[in-house]
Amino acid sequence: MTASVLLTVRTPRGKASPRGGLASVPPLELVTTLLDALVARGLDPSVVDQVILGCASQTGEQGANLARTAVLAADWPVSVAGMTVNRFCSSGLDAVALGAALIRAGEAEVVVAGGVESVSRVPMFTDGGPLWTEERFGAGNMGIAADLVAADEGFSRDELDAYGLRTQQLAAAAWKDGRYDASLVPVAGLAHDEHVRPATSAEALAELPSSFGGLHTRGTSPSLADAAGLVLLASPAAASRLGLAPRANVLGAVTAGSDPIRMLLSGQLAVSRLLERHGVRPSEVDVVEFAEAFAALCLKIRRDLGFGDDVFNVNGGTIAMGHAFGATGAILLAGCVDELTRRGGRYGVTAVSGAAGSGTAVLVERAA
Repeated sequence: MTASVLLTVRTPRGKASPRGGLASVPPLELVTTLLDALVARGLDPSVVDQVILGCASQTGEQGANLARTAVLAADWPVSVAGMTVNRFCSSGLDAVALGAALIRAGEAEVVVAGGVESVSRVPMFTDGGPLWTEERFGAGNMGIAADLVAADEGFSRDELDAYGLRTQQLAAAAWKDGRYDASLVPVAGLAHDEHVRPATSAEALAELPSSFGGLHTRGTSPSLADAAGLVLLASPAAASRLGLAPRANVLGAVTAGSDPIRMLLSGQLAVSRLLERHGVRPSEVDVVEFAEAFAALCLKIRRDLGFGDDVFNVNGGTIAMGHAFGATGAILLAGCVDELTRRGGRYGVTAVSGAAGSGTAVLVERAA
């Protein structure tokens, strides 16, 4: 059975701040706004088997199985089930991978999958939990992990800054060119990603102090964001009944674990295993959307797998536009499918590294 991407929708990424453009919007409303948008674009909610949401901090306004709550709040049929999953930063991408796997296995025909995170309203770590890794591995911190990778790989501050400048320039150009318009659903008057800084310069980046004691700064690290993203997945028969043309097919996904201290290497490991499993060479990939969890990780995967400027994060990334934890993977996959469609490419890869060393990658092929 084939699992196809029919529609992708996402909110803008608002700054995770009391003054951010989406700070006044509860996470439930972010999701229901997108559920409404899917209906407006042709989805009959009565045919949906379930909604699967990724969310990294499942407490407070993001607790109590937000996926099921969103189904009911959107006034969808009570027959539509809901499930909320958590694999930290890759949660939204894992939700899409799980939905596609259910369809390929014949266990579902139509799944809405994605993620949500309002860091402004539910800050990171407010859900608590046993951080037992410190006892065995030492203290884990994503910024320090990135600095360790930069040191291990011999990257310079100038190289990191050059990447930070690149992603800001590409993001600004992509927004100006309308490349994010296809999936974007404005919310609360916000119709763009708030973090983009078109005026960023090499000189300004060079003046920024270290954020974690090493080479990374605010200009080469991802800002935090509030956002949601959803992907409509369906079998070929269900797509035909809905009258919606498949945009891409989800070929498969891989989740990989890595050293929880150098935790951000997990995304690259997942990409390597994914391509090997499906017999796809890195040179055959037309679009890569790799979560920019710090510049060093992007420099490493590009060097190791040979992804060039023409395929890797061509419309900017999370350093420029913000990281919304549970939502990021679904937002990146939407961007991957949109870019594959725009350029008429064949294969696209979306990947997100996660806290504690668990990363996920998804391979899609543009539908004929």
